[in-house]
Amino acid sequence: MASPILVTGGTGTLGGHVVPLLRASGHEVRILSRSPRPAADGVEYVTGDLLTGEGVAAAVAGARTVLHLAGGPKGDDEAARTLVRAASRAGVRHLVHISVIGADRVPLAWMRAKLESERAVAESGIPWTTLRAAQFHDLTLTMVEKMAKLPVFPVPGGLRLQPVDSREVAARLVELTLGGPSGLVPDMAGPHVHDLAALARPYLRLRGRRRPMLPVRIPGKAGRAYWAGANLTLSGAETGKRTWERFLEERLG
Repeated sequence: MASPILVTGGTGTLGGHVVPLLRASGHEVRILSRSPRPAADGVEYVTGDLLTGEGVAAAVAGARTVLHLAGGPKGDDEAARTLVRAASRAGVRHLVHISVIGADRVPLAWMRAKLESERAVAESGIPWTTLRAAQFHDLTLTMVEKMAKLPVFPVPGGLRLQPVDSREVAARLVELTLGGPSGLVPDMAGPHVHDLAALARPYLRLRGRRRPMLPVRIPGKAGRAYWAGANLTLSGAETGKRTWERFLEERLG
């Protein structure tokens, strides 16, 4: 019997695209989930928590490939270390990890946690692959929706985003997972770079709303990093094809 591919974060936005692709390729999939779920359609669920370590050893047992997609606002570094320890003991042969463009350049706490997660994977002794991706369209939409609820739409000066479609990132991750360990691979970004005003305009148009735009300043080192484009990869990246405008039309209709 072939060993299952363990996916952490398999019930999230990215995992929701990755898991069906892995199943379509003929692989059994095991998902580490914080909530109990019954097995279905060739997918097994193991209850566990990467922050406490509960259930993680059972999740990695018998898996030769682990795809680490789980992430949150904090604690990603500790979660990665917990997973790495269990995977090393279980004899995992390929650890695939999703990170974020700018993890090594933008001085924010959650970016530092992402970088520490990368280091935990790279220093684990397990053959590994890490893909850094730009902000997903889905998360960009959540941000724009929240800002559009304000009477004035804030536009941070110097902030540019290169949003990428999560379905395209999922397809790339599956390709990497089914291939051999590759280390740090080229980043994956969207087809266009936008400032926040350019992201907001098509959203507001589709929603039939108007908002005045108010330039604001991002202070400190983070502001300087964004002005310098530290969160972007303008050359050498794998580039998705689905644009922000197309995503909005599909999502908002």
